[in-house]
Amino acid sequence: MSGLAEADQKELQSFLDAEQAKARVQSSIHTFTDRCWDQCIKSSIGSSFGRGEEACLSNCVERFLDTSLFIVNKLQEQRGQMG
Repeated sequence: MSGLAEADQKELQSFLDAEQAKARVQSSIHTFTDRCWDQCIKSSIGSSFGRGEEACLSNCVERFLDTSLFIVNKLQEQRGQMG
């Protein structure tokens, strides 16, 4: 990267940071999908979910999203207090 102009280096670093953030989000989604599926799906896969499975998946996903939002907000608060 030393052969690039400073503006190009910053642009490249921003791009790499954004791609890493996307990869982290995808990894989190994969993890919570596996977790919720393993926790909620008890019957064999068919044309529809078994009794309670759909509600379980919905609740699991909502808890994951609420928790993720809580963590992001806390990290932003801490970052604001440090700055």
